Amino acid sequence: MKNILLPVIIIILLISCQPANNKEVSKKEIIESEKAFEKMVLEKGMAEAFYYFADENAAVRRGDSVIAGRENIHNYYLKNANPDASLEWTPDFVAVSDCGTMGYTYGKYVYTEKDSAGNNKQFHGIFHTVWKKSARGWRYVWD
Repeated sequence: MKNILLPVIIIILLISCQPANNKEVSKKEIIESEKAFEKMVLEKGMAEAFYYFADENAAVRRGDSVIAGRENIHNYYLKNANPDASLEWTPDFVAVSDCGTMGYTYGKYVYTEKDSAGNNKQFHGIFHTVWKKSARGWRYVWD
């Protein structure tokens, strides 16, 4: 039994990791997911976009709180998102694990909302998102 177990483990590890050239494909897929995510925020709002692109076990940090779980993230945005605000971002960097199942991005974002006088007020910042490949495509696990 021991003679069979080691080769099986080695085969599973070799199959689970993808060649380096597939890392470039995964990077492109993550960038496409980022763009689709941003587009959905602009078209359908933050609640729907953050829900759609969340992994079941995703977590987001907002202020001093961590909201964990896809449903909780959805509920958070349903209650707290400003429907008149917009959010735009651009990844400056993307990296993918050797096995191609995890990745992360970071870059700049701009959050725009109207103040009480009706003037646009912009907030600039840096985002960092951790992505996981799933049956539903690339989904964030941390934002």
